[in-house]
Amino acid sequence: MGVRILGVGNATVDIINVLETYPEEDQEYRALAQSVSRGGNTANSLVVLSRLGHECSWAGSLATDHYSRIIRQDLARHGVDLRYIQEVDAGSTPVSCVTLNRKKATRTIVHFRDLPEYSFQQFQRIDLSQFDHLHFEGRAVPQLEKMLQRTFRCNQRPSVSIEIEKPRLGLADLAVRADLVLFSRAYAESLGYVDGDRFLQEQRLQAKGDTRMMLCAWGAQGAYGVDRTGITVFEPAVAPQQAVDTLAAGDVFNAAAIDGFVRRLGLKDVLGRACSLAAKKCSTFGLEFTDAAV
Repeated sequence: MGVRILGVGNATVDIINVLETYPEEDQEYRALAQSVSRGGNTANSLVVLSRLGHECSWAGSLATDHYSRIIRQDLARHGVDLRYIQEVDAGSTPVSCVTLNRKKATRTIVHFRDLPEYSFQQFQRIDLSQFDHLHFEGRAVPQLEKMLQRTFRCNQRPSVSIEIEKPRLGLADLAVRADLVLFSRAYAESLGYVDGDRFLQEQRLQAKGDTRMMLCAWGAQGAYGVDRTGITVFEPAVAPQQAVDTLAAGDVFNAAAIDGFVRRLGLKDVLGRACSLAAKKCSTFGLEFTDAAV
């Protein structure tokens, strides 16, 4: 049975070019295919969570330009509620220009953003008591800190997850207070770690037992997880039938992890489901799985 989930974070428009191999500098290439679609970490995760049976709402900034219609229409089509969006006249819809290398199934992203982040003032207007789980994308730290403070003051507060993808000053200090923390390999490596086991053990010590579960996806190798008791689990990656598109695989991993967490599964089962669904995504273009269940 699904739960009510609010996701606070980013949505973008992705302009995706599929090429046989990654282009060399100062050359001209003909794309094998091109598409324009809705992207963004939190938006992607909410779409997958909706397909997994949860009642999802998105709280994020949205421009008033023509690109914003793509985001609105796609999220609405997947059943994601948009009543908490923050419309901003200044700035434009964030756009990611993505090159998919068909030969290696890799993706290279050039991102442009001048849109203000979702504000605490807007977040204050949301009745948090109607949600079972809140997911935050670790972005604007000062705003995020206020949002977390308000959330943690709630009576019978919802459970909280935070994604930490990129290093941002002060973000790790906030994240260790969440119930579920989703670290990226890039973040761990930016701090000098070469494996997820040691990284998560040291993060757990910083959390001082407040965090119930921490995960770190480690690309094609698999994923690591640790619970508040200090037990570390490694789950090998599931090889996709045929790797064709790794774009948003991390967002799918996070969605599956949140799904397992809110269903109160154990650490090993959460990791296994997340790795399995991420592999399924890599064998499919976009997020249109014929069956999102794992």
